[in-house]
Amino acid sequence: MVAELTQKRQEIQLGTYIGSGKLAELKELADAKEADVIIFDNDLSPGQARNLERAMGIKVLDRSEVILDIFATRARTPESRLQVELAQLEYSLPRLKNMWSHLSRQAGGGAGIGMRGPGETQLEVDRRIADTRIRDLKRKIAEVQARKGREVKSRSEEFTVSLVGYTNAGKSRLMNRLTDAGVYVENKLFSTLDTRTRRWSIPDFGQVLLSDTVGFIRDLPHHLVASFKATLEEARQARLLLHVVDASNPLAEEHIKAVNGVLKELDCADKPTILVLNKVDRITDMTQLDILKAQQPKAVVISGATGAGVRELTDTVVAQLSSHFLAAEVTVDAGNGKVLAYLNAHAEIFRQEFRDSTVVIRCYLPKHLLHYIQHPDVTVRMLDAAETRAKPVAEPVL
Repeated sequence: MVAELTQKRQEIQLGTYIGSGKLAELKELADAKEADVIIFDNDLSPGQARNLERAMGIKVLDRSEVILDIFATRARTPESRLQVELAQLEYSLPRLKNMWSHLSRQAGGGAGIGMRGPGETQLEVDRRIADTRIRDLKRKIAEVQARKGREVKSRSEEFTVSLVGYTNAGKSRLMNRLTDAGVYVENKLFSTLDTRTRRWSIPDFGQVLLSDTVGFIRDLPHHLVASFKATLEEARQARLLLHVVDASNPLAEEHIKAVNGVLKELDCADKPTILVLNKVDRITDMTQLDILKAQQPKAVVISGATGAGVRELTDTVVAQLSSHFLAAEVTVDAGNGKVLAYLNAHAEIFRQEFRDSTVVIRCYLPKHLLHYIQHPDVTVRMLDAAETRAKPVAEPVL
């Protein structure tokens, strides 16, 4: 970036977004700096972008277009490439008139099958091609989403935790710290576009599935949110979210609000969440951390790079997940090997009695698995505190 210009207005200028005086000032600044492109940190309408380019004489990009371009360079898997292409096409479709104005001329007669017909403009051809491609991409992404849904459903018996947060907050590094996953880490925006899931072995608890998701950003383009819903399915279905924040960033509080906004759009606003203030090893002014902690008193302070605070984070996760257990007495027919095997695999059994032809089992059972043992010859009774041990030890959970 060679220069920056800001304007505060109560209302935007419909034709050029900024006022005429600021437009002239921007033109003068761009000429003086010999700029090749002007980037607006706002979303521009197709007409505004076209009018600005005419006035400036150089390329004009808005916030969404820059984010889409970054996503395009980061996409590595076929799934993420499909999602980025769909978002780009949906963004570009209303802007085709500007992009192809130099080709918007009438075609002559004699066009063959599949070619432009008499009187059809290049713009209309391009729009039809784009519409067809968008339909194809949506169909393919729907298939991906269906497959993702089946994969997530197949893991419904396990505890799932998802890392969410602003881009470059250190989610991938934290995942490596917790799981030794060896996932790609780089100090740049949107280095992760694809959800990765690894097993996290928690001492004195058992195993959970930990997922690393695409980083969020303020004013995330709507097309991206819609396109990446399949990728974010892990976060939508997780039982617990770890909202990772770069505590060393002066805009950390704004980043928290931005992520909460995206989570609300994904219907995840009410999901159990632990706020994680990361990168404390990079903080030079501890006053900033004190302010954040005062604003977020329940947050856990850590460093994914050094490991500081990770034990406290783990204990907080265990405490949160333990609330999903219930103490129960299960009476089951001794010949019901299916239910007995299921309890041995998924519950923490602390007492077992054989009575005639039945087995009475007292255990800690994940609440979401209760329906799996429902059977005509199975009786489940909830236990009170006096009938349980003082402190549950949940290993093995899974």
